[in-house]
Amino acid sequence: MKSCCEGKSGELAELRASQGKVLKILLALNASMFFIEFTAAWWLGSTALLGDSLDMFGDASVYALTLYVLHRSVRERALSALVKGIMMLALGVIVLGEAGYQALHGVAPAAHGMGAFALLALTVNLVCFGLLWRFKSDDLNMRSTWLCSRNDIIANASVFGAALLVGWTGSRWPDVLLGAAIAALFLQSAWQVIRDARVELREAKQTQSAQAPNAPASSCASRSCCVPSTATGVIEPAHASGSGSSKCCR
Repeated sequence: MKSCCEGKSGELAELRASQGKVLKILLALNASMFFIEFTAAWWLGSTALLGDSLDMFGDASVYALTLYVLHRSVRERALSALVKGIMMLALGVIVLGEAGYQALHGVAPAAHGMGAFALLALTVNLVCFGLLWRFKSDDLNMRSTWLCSRNDIIANASVFGAALLVGWTGSRWPDVLLGAAIAALFLQSAWQVIRDARVELREAKQTQSAQAPNAPASSCASRSCCVPSTATGVIEPAHASGSGSSKCCR
């Protein structure tokens, strides 16, 4: 029997190729912005800008992980999403700690520079958000990546608003409070991604356990060639996580 997933496999390969091109662009943009914004944050003494730069670093890591698992199994992509969630959680804790330190010992940052770099970061993240929009419902990994981009836009706009307030009041508190708010956003999003990843891992394990006793050693006759992703309904070829065999089932 010819491959019963031929059409779906072609569609999936085309989708993964499109996702890969976009993720490479996002990786380059976010890695570049991390170095720019991190340097500016220390130079200007801005907690909020520092938090935003760490977010850029987290996003660059997220895009690298997503590229790594792009052509792998549903289980491996769910594990990648779990790692992303843990990274987001760690970043939230770091920014929260920095906000606490600045609340006790900090001074008001340079408002004009803070606002200028926040606008630059906002422009970059709007480009990223636009590139990710059509992929946001493809699977858990692309959805978690889109959520990161959405959070970035909120954070960038907030940093710019905080810069205006710092310039108006001459106080460090708008910067400190925004740093804490960015940390809270990281923590909330991290919990959402970790929760979804755990659900998908559990469902993937149940699906694998249910199929294992029924799978014959040398025939595709008794199992479906395509397995739907439990989280999104995207059709996944049964051999997607295999060693590269052209057969439908191993």
